[in-house]
Amino acid sequence: MDAVTVLFLLLLSLANLLFSARVPQWWLLIVLNLSMGGVLLFLISQLRNHPSSVLRFFRHWYPVALTLVVFKELYLMVHPINPNDFDAIFIAIDRWIFGVDPTLWLSQWAHPLLTEVLQFSYAMFYFLFLIVAWELYKGKRMDDFQCGIFLVLYGFYLSYVVYFFFPAVGPRFTLHDFEAIDTELPGLFFTNALRDFVNSAESIPLNAVNPVDFAQRDVFPSGHTQLTLVVILLALRFQLKSRHLILTIGILLIFSTVYLRYHYVIDVIAGVIFMFITVWTGPPLYRWWNRRREHWGKIPLQG
Repeated sequence: MDAVTVLFLLLLSLANLLFSARVPQWWLLIVLNLSMGGVLLFLISQLRNHPSSVLRFFRHWYPVALTLVVFKELYLMVHPINPNDFDAIFIAIDRWIFGVDPTLWLSQWAHPLLTEVLQFSYAMFYFLFLIVAWELYKGKRMDDFQCGIFLVLYGFYLSYVVYFFFPAVGPRFTLHDFEAIDTELPGLFFTNALRDFVNSAESIPLNAVNPVDFAQRDVFPSGHTQLTLVVILLALRFQLKSRHLILTIGILLIFSTVYLRYHYVIDVIAGVIFMFITVWTGPPLYRWWNRRREHWGKIPLQG
């Protein structure tokens, strides 16, 4: 977990340096990345010499904040580095597969109750990770906890890299009128508030004149699909008490990505593919790193 995080922060710093002419805040982002990596390495060294329950808790749970910080950093990097949106290509692929635009086709089945349930499920994305992680942590299943956190972080980083190559804003901006979604796809009680919460998390100001200009280019692959499937697999693999809840909300969440017009179907398909990449390559990498750590721990220090 720590190693892949430091490596990813270094890669982001290198990208900022290489594209400094396009990223206005490049130097600030490099300082931020190096500072976060430095704090993490310092924390690890302190835990070796002065074990502390507070420091140990922070080390176990820092990914919760880190993924959000890195996500906001991508907002400042992806579009300036690659200003060419791929929405037209994704729309064409969906039409080639289905013969229609899936989000438009699903509109005929829209119902306020269904919209309310699906918007709630979509907003539960980050909470699903916390539910699984907390059950493992509370049950003192630290090996499973660390492996699970690593897979989730690793999956996030894989999807973050692809955003640079295939930036897109999604069908709510291209196939639909973003400002009319509350009217065209109404809920019951909390849909509008949850929708505003999701928009603000993606840096879209309330009542923005040109909301597409503020939208985060994070459509392909669907990270919601990829990481939700990873969490479902972890909950089932570890036989968690919450697995039925995770499975139910997770299935609704994946369907909601298209119904609520956040993603094209090809994004969801790519999310499934990247889920398989995550769970196929992640565990071998995790085991290899742990073997290397054990080997290094046996090497006597000289001097």
